[in-house]
Amino acid sequence: MKQPLSYIHRDAKIAPNVVIEPFVTIDKNVEIGAGTRIGSNVTIHEGVRIGKNCNVFPGAVVGGIPQDLKFKGEETLAIIGDNTTLREYVTVNRGTASRGKTVIGNNALIMAYCHIAHDCIVGNNVIMSNATQLAGEVIVDDFAIISGAVLVHQFSRIGTHVMIQGGSKVTKDVPPFVTAGREPLSYAGVNSIGLRRHGFSNDQIHGIQEIYRILYLSGMNTTHAIDRIEAEMPATKERDEILLFVKNSPRGIIKGYFE
Repeated sequence: MKQPLSYIHRDAKIAPNVVIEPFVTIDKNVEIGAGTRIGSNVTIHEGVRIGKNCNVFPGAVVGGIPQDLKFKGEETLAIIGDNTTLREYVTVNRGTASRGKTVIGNNALIMAYCHIAHDCIVGNNVIMSNATQLAGEVIVDDFAIISGAVLVHQFSRIGTHVMIQGGSKVTKDVPPFVTAGREPLSYAGVNSIGLRRHGFSNDQIHGIQEIYRILYLSGMNTTHAIDRIEAEMPATKERDEILLFVKNSPRGIIKGYFE
């Protein structure tokens, strides 16, 4: 259902059963999948791809040009996966030449007033609470939950199944499966409640806890802690994911509370 009070560029590709409410603007080079609803006063700029069964609430702006002075008008994308919700006044900028696209995965919930800057990669099943702000080229892995009013520094990475306390400033990478809080942002334990909700066994959670005891509570530096984990802890999917994340972190990971 397309409203006569909305502007839709003739080159936009919109599935027949998409609902478009009044006063929407949809530019050229836009694709919107079946079952999606676009609320009133939404602006969708060129280069946007929105999947199936999404819900874009009033006032959201998707695909705005990057707030990056290096952007020279190149053709880039903003991609929104299936079953994702963008609440009121969310802003999602498209990519630059760096990655060529900004991506939000499937089944994500991006609450009101959040901002996702150029070249961010937000995974599947991510929840971002109200007024959280991602700077450019941030990566948020699957199942992460970021509470309200969190500020994330450019190039930072937030691992899978992470829970971040509201009002935090993320300036270092946050490794998988942990909760993080306090100021400055620090390791606050393993996200055991979230892991159980997503089917992790007690043995898996115990193994993750043992890894982080070595990494954060042994008194070792990160390099020595990694060596000990590799030597003493059996190889598991979770162990290897943590080690790969830490080894490949150019910014370094958050510190422990007592460090």
